[in-house]
Formats: sequence, structure tokens, C-alpha cells
Amino acid sequence: MFDRRIAEVLMAKGWEFFRSPRQLVAFTGNHEADLVLNDLDRTPHAYVIACVMDRQVKAELAWLVPYRLSSRLGGFEFERLRPLSLEDVTRLMGEPEPLHRFPVIMAAHLHAAIRTIQREYEGNAARIWDNRPPSALVVYRFLQFQGVGPKIATMAANILARDLKVPMADYYSIDVSVDVHVRRVFSRLGLVPPDAPAEEFVYAARAISAEFPGLLDLPCWQIGRQWCRPQSPNCDECYMNPVCPCSKIGSG
Repeated sequence: MFDRRIAEVLMAKGWEFFRSPRQLVAFTGNHEADLVLNDLDRTPHAYVIACVMDRQVKAELAWLVPYRLSSRLGGFEFERLRPLSLEDVTRLMGEPEPLHRFPVIMAAHLHAAIRTIQREYEGNAARIWDNRPPSALVVYRFLQFQGVGPKIATMAANILARDLKVPMADYYSIDVSVDVHVRRVFSRLGLVPPDAPAEEFVYAARAISAEFPGLLDLPCWQIGRQWCRPQSPNCDECYMNPVCPCSKIGSG
């Protein structure tokens, strides 16, 4: 049985993030790159492509790929991307220096993403989330992109809803994205054993916040990155300190 005090604090912080006014999301730390990624009217495909690139590298580097590609292409309008061949994309991803740890594999995913946006959404990636779709449909549409699994698909839908303030009919199908921070924070809070499979973290979040499981994602990410570090956690500054069973116990 979950400690309701823990659930209530996490959910309160999650709703605080969700209800806050929209601000520029600092995906990369590069202001110009972030402007492109935040512009869902003119370059919605940049957001989608960044999500596709977010694998096996630091997130900030993955999210820089659209901007760095735009420098090589002279812009990032979809009409510049649409005619590119796989060979073109592979060259752009790899020269003069690689834009990703796995430039050839990710070039194939990028080329496939361009084709999917053109074929399924007539070149307008914003149609993935237009007209208040059910959250399940948004997640499903991201899963249709080559190389995207549930973790990235739910992350993509969650950022749209929480940070970019894209309205959806519901939020039931936006789960937590089980990364190292979610694992560490959930386990130290006593919600899920640390060695449990990812599905247990997903269903624990659903049990706590059935209306919007992904609501818990950003609070846990923030806690894990700022205070609940793998070694020498800073419990005194963490807002979970009064209810955390691992508070003051070291690394837990």
C-alpha cells in the first residue's frame, strides 16, 4: 500500500508544473535552438525529430540535432527536409562531424520520420496533436515513428501537455518515462523495489495518479537530478524530506 502522504506531495508538485503558465522550454541551453523546438506553429517537425533523436546520448545533445541540421541545410522548413534522400540525410548527420553517437542508425530514423510526417500528416507534424486528441492517440502516433518506443512516446506526449500546453481530451495514457531518476526516486520513496521491471514503475504511477500517471514524471526527474543523487543525496533541501523513508539514510 502506498504512503498517501508521499503520493499527495508528488501529485501536488506535478499539478503545479502542469498548471503553470507556458514558458520557453530550455531543451538544450541554446536559446536559438530552443526557439525552434518550442515553435509548434512553424516548425512542429523539429519537436518530433528531436524526440526521435533522444536515444543513447545526453538529452541536450539529442535535442540540438534539428538546430544543427538547420545550420547545414540553411533552414529547417519542412519543404527543405521533404526531398532529402536517405543518402542526403546520412551525409548531413555525419559530416563534417557526427551529430549523434550513432549517426548512421539515427539518419535512417530521421529519414523515416520525414517520410512518416509527409505520408501521414501531409507535411504538418502538428496534426499529431491538433484538435484535442485523446492522449492514447498522441502516444500511439509517436509510436508509429521508427525507433520510438513507449518511453519516448510517453515523454513526447507529456512534454506537449505539461510544458507546451497542448490541450488533449484526457491524460490517462501518458505514463511516466522510466529513466534512472524515476527508478531511484520511486525506490527510495518506497513505491517500487529498485530492481523491479519498468512495468512496475508504470503501474505504480497509474495506481497513484490514474487521471494522469505522467504527472509524477517531472517531480521525480527534478528530485533525482537536484537532490536525490546516487551518492550523497541532499535530503535537507528536497521537498520530499518530511515524508521520505530514506531521508537522512545516505544513498538509500
